[in-house]
Amino acid sequence: MSGWPALEKYIDRAPTSKEMMSWIELIVSQGIRRAGYPADSWTEEWAAEQFREIGLADVRLEPLATPIWRPRSAAFEIWPAGRADELIRFEGLALPYTTPTEGTEGRLVRMADGEVRGSIAVQEIGFTRLPQTEVQARATGSYDPEGVFPDLVQTVPFDLPHVLDFDIAIKDGATAYVGLLTGLPWETSDFYWPYDAEPRSVPGIWLSGKDGRRVRELMASGECEGRIVSDATITEETTHNVVGTLPGASDHWVIVGSHHDGPWASAVEDASGVALVLAQARFWASVPQELRPHNMLFVLTSGHMAGAAGTQAFIAAHPELFPQVVLEMHLEHAARQADVVDGEVVPTDDPEVRWWFTTEAPELERLVAESLAAEDLRRSWILSPTAFAPNPATDGAYFYYTGVPLVQLITTPMYIFDPRDTPDKVDEQSLVPLTKGAARIIAGTAGCEPDTLRVPIQTAKADETR
Repeated sequence: MSGWPALEKYIDRAPTSKEMMSWIELIVSQGIRRAGYPADSWTEEWAAEQFREIGLADVRLEPLATPIWRPRSAAFEIWPAGRADELIRFEGLALPYTTPTEGTEGRLVRMADGEVRGSIAVQEIGFTRLPQTEVQARATGSYDPEGVFPDLVQTVPFDLPHVLDFDIAIKDGATAYVGLLTGLPWETSDFYWPYDAEPRSVPGIWLSGKDGRRVRELMASGECEGRIVSDATITEETTHNVVGTLPGASDHWVIVGSHHDGPWASAVEDASGVALVLAQARFWASVPQELRPHNMLFVLTSGHMAGAAGTQAFIAAHPELFPQVVLEMHLEHAARQADVVDGEVVPTDDPEVRWWFTTEAPELERLVAESLAAEDLRRSWILSPTAFAPNPATDGAYFYYTGVPLVQLITTPMYIFDPRDTPDKVDEQSLVPLTKGAARIIAGTAGCEPDTLRVPIQTAKADETR
Protein backbone atom coordinates (compact mmCIF):
# COMPACT_ATOMS: atom_id res chain seq x y z
CA MET A 1 0.00 0.00 0.00
CA SER A 2 2.00 2.91 -1.32
CA GLY A 3 1.56 5.76 -3.76
CA TRP A 4 2.93 8.66 -1.78
CA PRO A 5 6.36 9.06 -3.48
CA ALA A 6 4.76 10.06 -6.77
CA LEU A 7 2.59 12.63 -4.97
CA GLU A 8 5.10 14.20 -2.61
CA LYS A 9 6.28 16.76 -5.17
CA TYR A 10 2.76 18.19 -5.25
CA ILE A 11 2.40 18.75 -1.52
CA ASP A 12 3.60 22.34 -1.74
CA ARG A 13 0.36 23.06 -3.60
CA ALA A 14 -1.60 22.35 -0.43
CA PRO A 15 -2.55 25.43 1.59
CA THR A 16 -0.20 26.80 4.21
CA SER A 17 -1.09 26.92 7.87
CA LYS A 18 -1.54 30.69 7.51
CA GLU A 19 -4.10 30.18 4.75
CA MET A 20 -5.97 27.59 6.77
CA MET A 21 -6.02 29.86 9.80
CA SER A 22 -7.44 32.66 7.65
CA TRP A 23 -10.33 30.34 6.67
CA ILE A 24 -10.92 29.40 10.31
CA GLU A 25 -10.89 33.02 11.46
CA LEU A 26 -13.26 34.04 8.67
CA ILE A 27 -15.74 31.30 9.59
CA VAL A 28 -15.54 32.15 13.30
CA SER A 29 -16.11 35.86 12.57
CA GLN A 30 -19.61 35.07 11.29
CA GLY A 31 -20.85 34.33 14.82
CA ILE A 32 -22.67 31.43 16.46
CA ARG A 33 -22.75 28.63 13.88
CA ARG A 34 -25.48 26.27 14.99
CA ALA A 35 -27.40 24.62 12.17
CA GLY A 36 -30.02 27.00 10.80
CA TYR A 37 -28.32 30.11 12.19
CA PRO A 38 -27.25 32.82 9.70
CA ALA A 39 -23.55 32.10 10.32
CA ASP A 40 -23.96 28.45 9.37
CA SER A 41 -26.03 29.29 6.28
CA TRP A 42 -23.23 31.65 5.26
CA THR A 43 -20.67 28.88 5.84
CA GLU A 44 -22.59 26.49 3.59
CA GLU A 45 -22.54 28.95 0.70
CA TRP A 46 -18.94 29.96 1.32
CA ALA A 47 -17.74 26.35 1.48
CA ALA A 48 -19.55 25.53 -1.78
CA GLU A 49 -17.85 28.49 -3.45
CA GLN A 50 -14.46 27.33 -2.13
CA PHE A 51 -15.12 23.89 -3.62
CA ARG A 52 -15.89 25.49 -7.00
CA GLU A 53 -12.80 27.71 -6.91
CA ILE A 54 -10.64 24.70 -6.04
CA GLY A 55 -11.94 22.93 -9.12
CA LEU A 56 -14.18 20.23 -7.70
CA ALA A 57 -16.90 18.84 -9.93
CA ASP A 58 -20.61 18.42 -9.24
CA VAL A 59 -20.52 20.92 -6.35
CA ARG A 60 -23.92 21.01 -4.72
CA LEU A 61 -25.85 21.84 -1.58
CA GLU A 62 -27.85 18.79 -0.58
CA PRO A 63 -30.88 19.79 1.53
CA LEU A 64 -31.98 18.04 4.67
CA ALA A 65 -34.64 18.64 7.31
CA THR A 66 -32.87 19.61 10.53
CA PRO A 67 -34.23 20.23 14.05
CA ILE A 68 -33.19 23.76 15.00
CA TRP A 69 -32.99 24.89 18.64
CA ARG A 70 -32.90 28.61 19.39
CA PRO A 71 -32.60 29.48 23.08
CA ARG A 72 -33.51 32.99 24.22
CA SER A 73 -33.21 32.93 28.00
CA ALA A 74 -33.23 30.61 31.00
CA ALA A 75 -33.42 31.26 34.72
CA PHE A 76 -33.67 29.28 37.93
CA GLU A 77 -35.26 30.58 41.11
CA ILE A 78 -34.81 28.97 44.51
CA TRP A 79 -36.25 29.68 47.96
CA PRO A 80 -36.52 27.92 51.34
CA ALA A 81 -39.68 25.81 51.47
CA GLY A 82 -42.66 27.98 52.38
CA ARG A 83 -40.66 31.23 52.22
CA ALA A 84 -41.01 32.47 48.65
CA ASP A 85 -40.20 36.01 49.82
CA GLU A 86 -36.55 34.85 50.16
CA LEU A 87 -36.30 33.91 46.48
CA ILE A 88 -32.88 34.01 44.78
CA ARG A 89 -32.65 34.06 40.97
CA PHE A 90 -29.85 32.72 38.76
CA GLU A 91 -29.38 33.02 34.99
CA GLY A 92 -28.13 30.02 33.02
CA LEU A 93 -28.31 28.12 29.74
CA ALA A 94 -31.23 25.86 28.90
CA LEU A 95 -30.10 22.35 28.03
CA PRO A 96 -30.35 22.01 24.24
CA TYR A 97 -33.68 20.76 22.89
CA THR A 98 -35.35 20.76 26.31
CA THR A 99 -38.97 21.86 26.67
CA PRO A 100 -39.36 25.60 27.29
CA THR A 101 -41.53 26.67 30.20
CA GLU A 102 -43.16 29.80 31.56
CA GLY A 103 -42.52 28.44 35.03
CA THR A 104 -42.13 24.87 36.26
CA GLU A 105 -42.08 24.67 40.06
CA GLY A 106 -41.35 21.92 42.51
CA ARG A 107 -39.47 20.63 45.50
CA LEU A 108 -35.73 20.32 44.89
CA VAL A 109 -34.16 16.87 45.25
CA ARG A 110 -30.56 15.93 44.69
CA MET A 111 -30.38 12.98 42.29
CA ALA A 112 -27.76 11.44 44.56
CA ASP A 113 -30.29 11.39 47.40
CA GLY A 114 -32.83 9.15 45.73
CA GLU A 115 -36.45 9.56 44.61
CA VAL A 116 -37.00 12.50 42.25
CA ARG A 117 -40.53 11.71 41.04
CA GLY A 118 -42.67 14.85 40.98
CA SER A 119 -39.66 17.01 41.91
CA ILE A 120 -37.00 19.15 40.26
CA ALA A 121 -33.89 16.96 40.01
CA VAL A 122 -30.62 18.66 40.94
CA GLN A 123 -27.22 17.25 40.01
CA GLU A 124 -23.61 18.37 40.24
CA ILE A 125 -21.55 17.84 37.09
CA GLY A 126 -17.80 17.91 36.46
CA PHE A 127 -15.37 17.07 33.69
CA THR A 128 -13.60 13.72 33.69
CA ARG A 129 -9.88 13.38 34.22
CA LEU A 130 -8.86 10.62 31.82
CA PRO A 131 -5.44 8.98 32.40
CA GLN A 132 -3.97 7.96 29.09
CA THR A 133 -3.13 4.60 30.60
CA GLU A 134 -6.88 3.91 30.45
CA VAL A 135 -6.97 4.83 26.76
CA GLN A 136 -3.94 2.62 26.14
CA ALA A 137 -5.94 -0.38 27.30
CA ARG A 138 -8.38 0.27 24.44
CA ALA A 139 -5.87 1.32 21.76
CA THR A 140 -4.54 -0.73 18.89
CA GLY A 141 -1.54 1.57 18.36
CA SER A 142 -0.04 4.95 19.14
CA TYR A 143 2.53 7.54 18.15
CA ASP A 144 4.07 9.06 21.26
CA PRO A 145 7.73 9.84 20.59
CA GLU A 146 7.88 12.11 23.67
CA GLY A 147 6.80 9.25 25.92
CA VAL A 148 4.18 11.41 27.67
CA PHE A 149 1.22 9.03 27.60
CA PRO A 150 2.12 7.00 30.73
CA ASP A 151 1.91 10.16 32.88
CA LEU A 152 -0.53 12.29 30.88
CA VAL A 153 -4.03 12.89 32.25
CA GLN A 154 -6.45 14.50 29.81
CA THR A 155 -9.48 16.55 30.87
CA VAL A 156 -12.41 15.63 28.62
CA PRO A 157 -15.53 17.83 28.40
CA PHE A 158 -18.09 15.44 29.82
CA ASP A 159 -18.83 13.75 33.11
CA LEU A 160 -18.49 10.11 32.08
CA PRO A 161 -20.46 8.59 34.95
CA HIS A 162 -23.34 11.01 34.45
CA VAL A 163 -23.71 11.72 30.72
CA LEU A 164 -27.20 10.22 30.60
CA ASP A 165 -28.45 11.10 34.09
CA PHE A 166 -30.76 13.82 32.77
CA ASP A 167 -32.62 11.15 30.82
CA ILE A 168 -32.67 8.98 33.94
CA ALA A 169 -34.25 11.86 35.85
CA ILE A 170 -36.97 12.16 33.21
CA LYS A 171 -37.57 8.42 33.26
CA ASP A 172 -37.85 8.52 37.05
CA GLY A 173 -40.55 11.16 36.89
CA ALA A 174 -38.71 14.44 37.55
CA THR A 175 -40.59 17.52 36.38
CA ALA A 176 -37.40 19.47 35.58
CA TYR A 177 -33.61 19.23 35.81
CA VAL A 178 -30.97 21.61 37.18
CA GLY A 179 -27.34 20.84 36.34
CA LEU A 180 -24.80 22.49 38.62
CA LEU A 181 -21.46 22.86 36.79
CA THR A 182 -19.50 22.85 40.04
CA GLY A 183 -16.88 20.44 38.73
CA LEU A 184 -15.80 22.48 35.71
CA PRO A 185 -12.36 24.06 35.90
CA TRP A 186 -13.60 27.53 34.93
CA GLU A 187 -16.72 29.58 35.53
CA THR A 188 -19.40 29.04 32.89
CA SER A 189 -23.01 28.06 32.32
CA ASP A 190 -22.49 27.93 28.54
CA PHE A 191 -22.15 24.17 28.26
CA TYR A 192 -23.70 22.98 24.98
CA TRP A 193 -24.76 19.49 26.01
CA PRO A 194 -26.52 17.22 25.08
CA TYR A 195 -26.54 17.74 21.32
CA ASP A 196 -28.33 14.64 20.09
CA ALA A 197 -31.36 16.81 19.18
CA GLU A 198 -33.68 14.44 21.04
CA PRO A 199 -36.54 16.56 22.44
CA ARG A 200 -36.70 16.23 26.23
CA SER A 201 -40.16 16.39 27.73
CA VAL A 202 -39.16 18.54 30.70
CA PRO A 203 -37.19 21.80 31.05
CA GLY A 204 -33.55 21.80 32.07
CA ILE A 205 -30.93 24.41 32.86
CA TRP A 206 -27.17 24.59 33.38
CA LEU A 207 -25.92 26.84 36.18
CA SER A 208 -22.31 27.98 36.58
CA GLY A 209 -20.06 26.58 39.27
CA LYS A 210 -20.40 29.66 41.47
CA ASP A 211 -24.18 29.66 41.23
CA GLY A 212 -24.24 25.90 41.63
CA ARG A 213 -22.30 26.06 44.87
CA ARG A 214 -24.76 28.65 46.19
CA VAL A 215 -27.67 26.35 45.29
CA ARG A 216 -25.87 23.49 47.01
CA GLU A 217 -25.45 25.54 50.19
CA LEU A 218 -29.11 26.56 50.23
CA MET A 219 -30.24 22.96 49.79
CA ALA A 220 -27.89 21.80 52.55
CA SER A 221 -29.49 24.26 54.98
CA GLY A 222 -32.99 22.83 54.60
CA GLU A 223 -35.74 21.84 52.21
CA CYS A 224 -35.96 24.12 49.18
CA GLU A 225 -38.36 24.77 46.37
CA GLY A 226 -37.57 26.16 42.95
CA ARG A 227 -38.79 27.27 39.58
CA ILE A 228 -37.32 27.03 36.07
CA VAL A 229 -38.28 29.58 33.41
CA SER A 230 -36.91 29.07 29.91
CA ASP A 231 -37.67 30.56 26.51
CA ALA A 232 -36.62 28.72 23.36
CA THR A 233 -37.98 27.46 20.06
CA ILE A 234 -37.53 24.11 18.34
CA THR A 235 -38.37 24.08 14.64
CA GLU A 236 -37.64 21.88 11.65
CA GLU A 237 -35.85 23.77 8.89
CA THR A 238 -33.85 23.05 5.75
CA THR A 239 -30.06 23.10 6.03
CA HIS A 240 -27.49 21.68 3.63
CA ASN A 241 -24.60 19.29 3.26
CA VAL A 242 -21.91 20.68 0.97
CA VAL A 243 -20.62 18.13 -1.56
CA GLY A 244 -18.06 18.10 -4.37
CA THR A 245 -16.12 15.42 -6.28
CA LEU A 246 -12.92 14.73 -8.18
CA PRO A 247 -12.38 11.90 -10.69
CA GLY A 248 -9.60 9.45 -9.88
CA ALA A 249 -7.67 6.51 -11.26
CA SER A 250 -10.26 3.87 -10.31
CA ASP A 251 -14.03 3.53 -10.35
CA HIS A 252 -14.05 3.30 -6.56
CA TRP A 253 -14.37 6.11 -4.03
CA VAL A 254 -12.64 7.78 -1.09
CA ILE A 255 -14.87 10.05 1.02
CA VAL A 256 -13.32 12.93 3.00
CA GLY A 257 -15.64 14.71 5.43
CA SER A 258 -16.24 16.86 8.46
CA HIS A 259 -19.09 19.09 9.67
CA HIS A 260 -19.57 22.82 9.18
CA ASP A 261 -21.77 23.71 12.17
CA GLY A 262 -20.70 24.23 15.77
CA PRO A 263 -22.20 24.97 19.20
CA TRP A 264 -20.88 28.56 19.30
CA ALA A 265 -18.64 30.47 16.88
CA SER A 266 -16.36 27.48 17.60
CA ALA A 267 -12.92 27.55 16.00
CA VAL A 268 -11.83 24.00 16.80
CA GLU A 269 -15.39 22.55 16.68
CA ASP A 270 -15.37 22.55 13.72
CA ALA A 271 -14.04 25.45 11.67
CA SER A 272 -10.72 23.60 11.91
CA GLY A 273 -12.34 20.51 10.38
CA VAL A 274 -13.72 22.59 7.51
CA ALA A 275 -10.20 23.89 6.88
CA LEU A 276 -8.73 20.37 6.91
CA VAL A 277 -11.29 19.12 4.36
CA LEU A 278 -10.71 22.16 2.13
CA ALA A 279 -6.98 21.51 2.36
CA GLN A 280 -7.47 17.91 1.17
CA ALA A 281 -9.69 19.12 -1.66
CA ARG A 282 -7.15 21.68 -2.82
CA PHE A 283 -4.24 19.27 -2.63
CA TRP A 284 -5.97 16.49 -4.57
CA ALA A 285 -7.33 18.94 -7.14
CA SER A 286 -3.72 19.95 -7.87
CA VAL A 287 -2.72 16.34 -8.54
CA PRO A 288 -3.14 14.72 -11.99
CA GLN A 289 -6.19 12.47 -12.11
CA GLU A 290 -4.10 9.37 -12.71
CA LEU A 291 -2.30 9.95 -9.40
CA ARG A 292 -5.51 10.13 -7.39
CA PRO A 293 -5.93 6.53 -6.25
CA HIS A 294 -9.74 6.62 -6.55
CA ASN A 295 -12.59 8.98 -7.26
CA MET A 296 -12.92 11.41 -4.36
CA LEU A 297 -15.98 12.86 -2.67
CA PHE A 298 -15.66 15.74 -0.21
CA VAL A 299 -18.56 16.45 2.14
CA LEU A 300 -19.12 19.04 4.86
CA THR A 301 -22.18 17.98 6.79
CA SER A 302 -24.81 20.04 8.55
CA GLY A 303 -26.33 19.47 11.95
CA HIS A 304 -23.60 17.63 13.80
CA MET A 305 -24.79 19.51 16.89
CA ALA A 306 -28.32 18.38 16.01
CA GLY A 307 -27.86 14.64 16.30
CA ALA A 308 -25.47 14.28 13.33
CA ALA A 309 -28.43 15.07 11.08
CA GLY A 310 -26.25 15.79 8.05
CA THR A 311 -24.25 12.58 8.23
CA GLN A 312 -27.40 10.52 8.60
CA ALA A 313 -29.05 12.34 5.69
CA PHE A 314 -26.01 11.89 3.43
CA ILE A 315 -25.90 8.16 4.12
CA ALA A 316 -29.63 7.77 3.54
CA ALA A 317 -29.41 9.68 0.24
CA HIS A 318 -26.52 7.67 -1.25
CA PRO A 319 -26.94 3.94 -0.49
CA GLU A 320 -25.55 3.03 -3.91
CA LEU A 321 -22.21 4.68 -3.08
CA PHE A 322 -21.01 2.60 -0.15
CA PRO A 323 -20.35 -0.73 -1.88
CA GLN A 324 -17.76 1.20 -3.94
CA VAL A 325 -16.05 3.04 -1.05
CA VAL A 326 -12.44 2.08 -0.30
CA LEU A 327 -12.07 4.53 2.62
CA GLU A 328 -14.14 7.07 4.55
CA MET A 329 -11.94 9.67 6.27
CA HIS A 330 -13.33 12.21 8.74
CA LEU A 331 -11.15 15.10 9.93
CA GLU A 332 -12.23 17.04 13.02
CA HIS A 333 -10.55 19.26 15.58
CA ALA A 334 -7.00 20.53 15.17
CA ALA A 335 -6.81 21.47 18.84
CA ARG A 336 -4.28 22.76 21.33
CA GLN A 337 -4.24 21.40 24.84
CA ALA A 338 -5.24 24.06 27.35
CA ASP A 339 -4.69 24.77 31.02
CA VAL A 340 -6.93 26.81 33.29
CA VAL A 341 -4.98 29.68 34.85
CA ASP A 342 -6.73 32.06 37.26
CA GLY A 343 -10.06 30.97 35.85
CA GLU A 344 -9.10 31.52 32.23
CA VAL A 345 -8.68 28.81 29.57
CA VAL A 346 -5.13 29.25 28.28
CA PRO A 347 -3.83 27.25 25.29
CA THR A 348 -0.46 25.55 25.63
CA ASP A 349 2.07 24.81 22.89
CA ASP A 350 1.15 21.12 22.92
CA PRO A 351 -1.47 19.42 20.75
CA GLU A 352 -4.53 17.92 22.37
CA VAL A 353 -4.51 14.12 22.40
CA ARG A 354 -5.57 12.83 18.98
CA TRP A 355 -7.89 9.87 18.53
CA TRP A 356 -7.67 8.13 15.14
CA PHE A 357 -10.59 5.70 14.93
CA THR A 358 -9.39 3.16 12.39
CA THR A 359 -10.97 0.00 11.03
CA GLU A 360 -9.11 -3.00 12.45
CA ALA A 361 -7.64 -4.10 9.13
CA PRO A 362 -3.91 -4.69 9.75
CA GLU A 363 -2.90 -3.05 6.45
CA LEU A 364 -4.89 0.08 7.27
CA GLU A 365 -3.67 0.28 10.86
CA ARG A 366 -0.10 -0.03 9.62
CA LEU A 367 -0.66 2.68 7.00
CA VAL A 368 -2.09 5.06 9.61
CA ALA A 369 0.77 4.37 12.02
CA GLU A 370 3.38 4.98 9.33
CA SER A 371 1.68 8.20 8.21
CA LEU A 372 1.47 9.58 11.76
CA ALA A 373 5.16 8.90 12.29
CA ALA A 374 6.15 10.36 8.92
CA GLU A 375 4.47 13.68 9.77
CA ASP A 376 5.38 13.60 13.48
CA LEU A 377 1.75 13.74 14.60
CA ARG A 378 2.61 13.14 18.23
CA ARG A 379 0.16 12.37 21.00
CA SER A 380 -1.88 10.17 18.69
CA TRP A 381 -3.81 7.03 19.55
CA ILE A 382 -5.01 4.52 16.96
CA LEU A 383 -8.34 3.14 18.20
CA SER A 384 -10.85 0.68 16.87
CA PRO A 385 -14.15 2.28 15.80
CA THR A 386 -15.83 0.69 18.84
CA ALA A 387 -13.12 1.50 21.39
CA PHE A 388 -15.38 3.72 23.48
CA ALA A 389 -18.89 3.24 22.15
CA PRO A 390 -20.88 1.22 19.60
CA ASN A 391 -19.50 3.55 16.92
CA PRO A 392 -16.73 6.16 16.64
CA ALA A 393 -17.16 9.28 18.77
CA THR A 394 -17.17 11.53 15.68
CA ASP A 395 -19.48 13.34 13.28
CA GLY A 396 -18.82 10.41 10.92
CA ALA A 397 -20.02 7.80 13.41
CA TYR A 398 -22.90 6.54 11.27
CA PHE A 399 -20.58 5.67 8.39
CA TYR A 400 -19.51 2.77 10.59
CA TYR A 401 -22.83 1.03 9.97
CA THR A 402 -22.39 1.17 6.19
CA GLY A 403 -19.48 -1.24 6.57
CA VAL A 404 -16.94 0.99 4.80
CA PRO A 405 -13.34 1.18 6.08
CA LEU A 406 -12.81 4.18 8.34
CA VAL A 407 -10.07 6.55 9.44
CA GLN A 408 -11.66 9.25 11.60
CA LEU A 409 -9.72 11.89 13.52
CA ILE A 410 -11.10 13.73 16.51
CA THR A 411 -9.79 15.46 19.61
CA THR A 412 -11.81 16.25 22.74
CA PRO A 413 -10.36 19.38 24.38
CA MET A 414 -12.16 20.49 27.52
CA TYR A 415 -13.30 23.82 26.01
CA ILE A 416 -15.00 22.33 22.94
CA PHE A 417 -18.63 22.94 24.00
CA ASP A 418 -17.94 26.45 25.35
CA PRO A 419 -17.67 29.88 23.67
CA ARG A 420 -14.00 29.84 24.75
CA ASP A 421 -13.33 27.70 21.67
CA THR A 422 -11.63 30.59 19.88
CA PRO A 423 -8.97 30.70 17.10
CA ASP A 424 -6.10 30.78 19.61
CA LYS A 425 -7.12 27.22 20.61
CA VAL A 426 -6.48 25.87 17.09
CA ASP A 427 -3.25 23.89 16.81
CA GLU A 428 -1.92 25.94 13.90
CA GLN A 429 1.42 24.14 13.79
CA SER A 430 -0.37 20.81 13.16
CA LEU A 431 -2.55 21.98 10.26
CA VAL A 432 -0.01 21.19 7.54
CA PRO A 433 1.23 17.94 9.11
CA LEU A 434 -2.39 16.80 9.50
CA THR A 435 -3.01 17.63 5.85
CA LYS A 436 0.05 15.69 4.75
CA GLY A 437 -0.68 12.77 7.06
CA ALA A 438 -4.25 12.45 5.78
CA ALA A 439 -3.01 12.66 2.18
CA ARG A 440 -0.47 9.91 2.85
CA ILE A 441 -3.21 7.64 4.18
CA ILE A 442 -5.42 8.27 1.16
CA ALA A 443 -2.49 7.74 -1.21
CA GLY A 444 -1.78 4.45 0.51
CA THR A 445 -5.11 3.05 -0.64
CA ALA A 446 -3.89 2.94 -4.26
CA GLY A 447 -4.72 -0.44 -5.75
CA CYS A 448 -7.20 -1.33 -3.02
CA GLU A 449 -10.60 -2.69 -3.89
CA PRO A 450 -13.69 -1.83 -1.81
CA ASP A 451 -13.36 -5.10 0.13
CA THR A 452 -9.61 -4.92 0.72
CA LEU A 453 -9.81 -3.10 4.06
CA ARG A 454 -13.28 -4.14 5.24
CA VAL A 455 -13.87 -6.11 8.42
CA PRO A 456 -17.14 -7.29 9.99
CA ILE A 457 -19.08 -4.67 11.91
CA GLN A 458 -18.90 -5.17 15.67
CA THR A 459 -22.26 -4.66 17.36
CA ALA A 460 -21.28 -5.20 20.99
CA LYS A 461 -22.06 -2.28 23.29
CA ALA A 462 -19.35 -0.23 24.95
CA ASP A 463 -19.31 2.70 27.36
CA GLU A 464 -20.73 5.92 25.90
CA THR A 465 -18.28 8.84 25.77
CA ARG A 466 -19.82 11.39 23.45
